[in-house]
Amino acid sequence: MGSVTDIVNTISLVLIAFVSISLVVSSIMIGIITYISVLERKKEIGILRAIGASKRNVANVFNAETFIEGLIAGVFAIVVVVAVSFPVNAWALAAKQVPNLMSLPVQDALALIAISVLLTVVAGLLPARSASKKDPVEALRSE
Repeated sequence: MGSVTDIVNTISLVLIAFVSISLVVSSIMIGIITYISVLERKKEIGILRAIGASKRNVANVFNAETFIEGLIAGVFAIVVVVAVSFPVNAWALAAKQVPNLMSLPVQDALALIAISVLLTVVAGLLPARSASKKDPVEALRSE
C-alpha cells in the first residue's frame, strides 16, 4: 500500500509541475497579447490622454480588459468541466456502478475563476503600466 501511495504522490507532483509550467506560459502569453494591444492602440491612448484621462485611467482600461478576459476564460473552463462531467458520470454509473465520479463543488469553481482572473490581471499589469506612461503627443503622431 505504501508503494501505491508513493506512485500516486509522484504522479501528482508531475501533474502539478505540468500545470505550473502551463500557467506561467499562459501568463506570459497574456502579457504579450496585452502589450501588442497597447502597441496597436497607441492613437487611442493618445486621444484619451489628450482629452484629460489620467495615467491611472489609461492603465485601468487595460486592467479592466485583462480582468474581463480572465473572467470569461474562467467561466468558460468551468462550463466545459460541468458539460464533460455529465457524460463521464453517466458512463461511470452505467459501466462501473460508481455514482458522481466527477464533480466540481461550487466553492472550488469560484476559486478557480478567481485564480484565472488574478493570473490575467497580474500578467496585464506591466503592459497597462507601459500604456499609461505613453506621451500623448507621441502617441497621436503615430500611424
